[in-house]
Amino acid sequence: MSQFYEERLERDLNSLRQRVAEVAAQVEQALKDALQAILHQDKHLANQTVLGDLPINRAIRAIDKSCHFFVARHLPSAGHLRFISSVLRMIIALERIGDYAVTMAREAKVLSKPLDDEIKRDLKRMADEAFHMLHQAIEAFNDRNAELAKGTMDYAYQVDHTFSDAFDLLVNKGEEDAYSVVDLFGILIIFNRLERVSDQAKNICEETVFAVTGETKKPKVYRVLFLDETDDCRCKMAVAIASKAFPKGGSYTSAGLHPAAEVDLACIAFMAEHGHELNGSPPRRFEEIPEDWKDNHVVVSLEGPVEHYVPEVPFHTIALEWEVSQPAAAGASEEEQRAAFEAIFRQLAAKIGDLMETLHGEEAS
Repeated sequence: MSQFYEERLERDLNSLRQRVAEVAAQVEQALKDALQAILHQDKHLANQTVLGDLPINRAIRAIDKSCHFFVARHLPSAGHLRFISSVLRMIIALERIGDYAVTMAREAKVLSKPLDDEIKRDLKRMADEAFHMLHQAIEAFNDRNAELAKGTMDYAYQVDHTFSDAFDLLVNKGEEDAYSVVDLFGILIIFNRLERVSDQAKNICEETVFAVTGETKKPKVYRVLFLDETDDCRCKMAVAIASKAFPKGGSYTSAGLHPAAEVDLACIAFMAEHGHELNGSPPRRFEEIPEDWKDNHVVVSLEGPVEHYVPEVPFHTIALEWEVSQPAAAGASEEEQRAAFEAIFRQLAAKIGDLMETLHGEEAS
């Protein structure tokens, strides 16, 4: 590779890095302006924020064009190609964050009354967390710091928890008739966009790690909770089936409303014949699950509505209700028991397979 070519390559890379940094700074400022417009009901600042999104979009389109021009000119490979690929995805994240700032600013214009101290408190807390995460994500990308990017991704969980607290607060405000329905929806949208900022910041971190190290995003591990009345047969079968068929795609637990004293011995024997061990955790009551059960991505009822077991389905949790056969009644013959277990096993295996393929795609494992 000639010195002239190397110099031109490095010059084009530095130009791209600088332009991405400039757009990122504009997006950060747009978010801060949108927040101030909300807190102070500053309609002038809100309008300026909306207007300022236009040059941001133009700059992003120009970067996109430059990335394709860079590929055509330099035919990059390895690290350079990863960098260009990451830039293309990063500017999509930045454009979306700019759109979130616009939405927040538009909501600031139509709020009919100032926010009270409680909402301001939660709004500032969530904004501080989301903005801090975004700033570190951008810093990590600019500095090609994969370790900072990996550490920053953990902040997303805190933002999610803050959003849940804010959602509960808005529900209480609605019950108190403290705000109109229109205002409550508007405030909820603002909180939602701040949460989405953290999601996009996490995406930027993932692109940074990929650009620097070549590591791709790890498959998400979904937490799944199975529920029924007794937690002594069907739930245990579901956990065993899912754990064996999809050990990397999820973590699985179970509980019952009125748990039995022990796992059904006939069920243990049946599952052992199918290569599954049920000699692990005993049946447990739903109330015995740690408070972090709310972090489950999916809650599945194998008997009746989910609300029969769960006092309130968390905002981020998917609640499913599966129709699954009952075990054989007490006093049933061995053949009847086996037939019932076979039916349950087939139904659970099919439904769990469908669920995990939906969550992970055909690569579910």
